[in-house]
Amino acid sequence: MSTATLAACGPGGGSDSGEPTEITMLVLGDKPENGRLEAMLEELNPRLIEEANATLDFYYVEWADWQTQYNTQLLSGDDSIDLITTATDWLFAWENAEKGAFLPLSAEMLQEHAPRTWEQVEANGNWDKATLDGEIYFIPEDNYTQWTNHGFFYRGDWAKEAGFEDGTITKFEDFTTYFEWVKENKKDAYPWDVAGANDHALSGYLQGHTDGQTIQQITAGNYWPFQTTEADPNTVTSWYMEGDELLEAAELAKEWNDLGVWREDALNYDGVTRELFYAGLSGVDQHHASTFVSAIVDNMTKKQPGSDPKFFYWGQENGNFFRDIPTHGAMAVNATSGNPEKALEVYDVLRNDEEIYTLLNYGIEGTDYVMTEDGKLDRPEGWDETTDALGSNFWGGRMDEFEPDRVTDAPNKQEIYDGLDAAAKDYPYTTLMVNKDLIDPYLAAMGGVLSEYIPQLQYGKFDDPAAAIADMRAELEAAGYEDARTAVQADLDAWAETQG
Repeated sequence: MSTATLAACGPGGGSDSGEPTEITMLVLGDKPENGRLEAMLEELNPRLIEEANATLDFYYVEWADWQTQYNTQLLSGDDSIDLITTATDWLFAWENAEKGAFLPLSAEMLQEHAPRTWEQVEANGNWDKATLDGEIYFIPEDNYTQWTNHGFFYRGDWAKEAGFEDGTITKFEDFTTYFEWVKENKKDAYPWDVAGANDHALSGYLQGHTDGQTIQQITAGNYWPFQTTEADPNTVTSWYMEGDELLEAAELAKEWNDLGVWREDALNYDGVTRELFYAGLSGVDQHHASTFVSAIVDNMTKKQPGSDPKFFYWGQENGNFFRDIPTHGAMAVNATSGNPEKALEVYDVLRNDEEIYTLLNYGIEGTDYVMTEDGKLDRPEGWDETTDALGSNFWGGRMDEFEPDRVTDAPNKQEIYDGLDAAAKDYPYTTLMVNKDLIDPYLAAMGGVLSEYIPQLQYGKFDDPAAAIADMRAELEAAGYEDARTAVQADLDAWAETQG
């Protein structure tokens, strides 16, 4: 009798009866079509029935026009979705909470239906980072180490040939010397084969040459238009609108363009430039620190022996970069879910049961992954991420203690992370909420202006960058920049008062 009673108890302590409840989790990413997700669920769901009398299914918001699709789906009233992947810095968590997309979660509800998760987040002191007007609206992914600070991946062997001691570059503008060497000595390679609209040639310079602190919660299209400064953290400004550093960055970008650092049609090019970096056909690639330690070092070591891959991150010169916030990933319960308590019970199992966690994130041992004799995760022979990836994209509850070391990790991964942690700053505005309803029309108009000028400045396509920046600033003013800035300032002022 005792065994039967325990078997009927979910992780929340209550008993379940009847047919298992299907819980659907919304995730970001293109839905996999290789059958691996379905195979994983065939093994996971029987375990989940045992633990919570529930099964798991997925709803994908795919990358094509993902911002619009995501927000539209969350506000659609669709009651077939129970769990929602969210984040405060890129997935509009505060705005969607304010608009009623998420179910408020009381402490009692969390303690009863997600007790292990409640205790862990409580121990880290992070429930306040998911609280709006006294209500908890999502669960932070606060027990997972990642570094999403961006920078250049480059070749230490080429940098050494270009004259840099130990092949190490320590200043953003010094990449000019590196690019010149690549252009002169590696005729088949672009110094930086880069593709599509972005602003990294600008933001990389700005971050390392100012103390600007981007307010991560506010975007205008694909751009972050508002900053404060470390010297004056309570005044909203914009490095697109103020100072000479944007012009300095644009002039450097023009110098790189005139040098032939990237292909002439880089803005419209849609090739996979990382593969060209791996093939020795690009001098640098660009992404974040976690990509460097988890993929770049291993691939370059295998595909370009002796290349000595290195990472230069934005803000390295002046320490102007931040640790990831605990709500860079988070999980919410859909406000219209028909099974909110069960959704929390399922989430508690996914996050805290090591066997189920491993199935969810890595799939089936022997097919999706293998473990080496020294306990590291590897892939089966012939496994190809492009065709064989699991694609479960559980980015709202990962846990360090269940994350195995991988054979592809950089040998000095921990040293790199320790170095970043020693130099990084804590993002100061984690709990700042901005009333987007007041400024959305301005942000949309500003996004149109920025999308016209920033990519052209990034690729050095203006003959007169100073004139182009002056025109851009005038158009941003006309689009409502000052009205938007004033509104954000008011929100920052009110928030600052609550912070003492």
